[in-house]
Amino acid sequence: MATGVLITGESGTGKELIARAIHFGGARKEAPFVPVNCHAMPAELVESMLFGHVRGAFTGAVADRAGYFEAADGGTLFLDEIGDMPPELQGKLLRVLEDGEVWRVGARAGKRVDVRVLAATNANLQRKIQDGAFRQDLYFRLARFTVTAPPLRERREDIPLLARHFLKLFAAEMGREAPALSPEAAERLGGYDYPGNVRELKNLIERALIESGGTEIRPRHLHFVSGDKTEAVSTSAGTSGMPDLPMDLGEAARRAEMWVVQRAMDKAGGNLSEAARLLGTSRNKVYRIINQQRGELTAETAETAENNRRHKGL
Repeated sequence: MATGVLITGESGTGKELIARAIHFGGARKEAPFVPVNCHAMPAELVESMLFGHVRGAFTGAVADRAGYFEAADGGTLFLDEIGDMPPELQGKLLRVLEDGEVWRVGARAGKRVDVRVLAATNANLQRKIQDGAFRQDLYFRLARFTVTAPPLRERREDIPLLARHFLKLFAAEMGREAPALSPEAAERLGGYDYPGNVRELKNLIERALIESGGTEIRPRHLHFVSGDKTEAVSTSAGTSGMPDLPMDLGEAARRAEMWVVQRAMDKAGGNLSEAARLLGTSRNKVYRIINQQRGELTAETAETAENNRRHKGL
């Protein structure tokens, strides 16, 4: 087994990006990179998913199956949230790291693998070791080399660069040119602490691009989440309560739909996919409703300007 690397840092600091940079910048870059979220794996299936199983090893094992270690043979296995690995599996993982041999569940013989293991955590593993929740010998095996991903608030000079990178990324996905970031918006971005780190900035920029419609990103397009509250621009539908309903039932339903989507986006920190999950609908539908709302606000602004012009007799 190659030298292990443990990547630590708060949630959203880009630990997987660091792992990918290590893999694709090294000698194994042509081999597989297999990311695994230890927290997301069902406890009863972790061993089978990591090490594989043979047919008949347990109920439902209708065929032989290779695990993640075999899938990553010759390359890199990235174990995210390693601190959440069940204690009973930690000893088996340690044995694989020491012997370089994987035993599928129910197998009578092991199989040698050549895998570089990169692990990441946002937990304090030293405290977990003291509490008996994490093996000290496994920690030393994983942490032969340690990399710390600092929170975004400690590297504010990166915020403008990351913001423009995400603008280009999402604009390309939408088939449009990346808009400019106004100086006022850039200043607001640089003054925020980002409890969700790079992931929060990424979601914030995606939402701002959608709401701006591809025009220059202004402060009103930025929605910052702080604790349980979201600093957001007011809309005709409001964000603190339901709007006054018009007489037309269809119009009332449409405005209520916009209000619900806005609240879901606030709760999801601007993440379209998470907002869609909260609402039990598709990401495309949430995107369509936000675009519809933005279009109405633009039309309302134009109408107000026209009325003011007429009032002044221009």
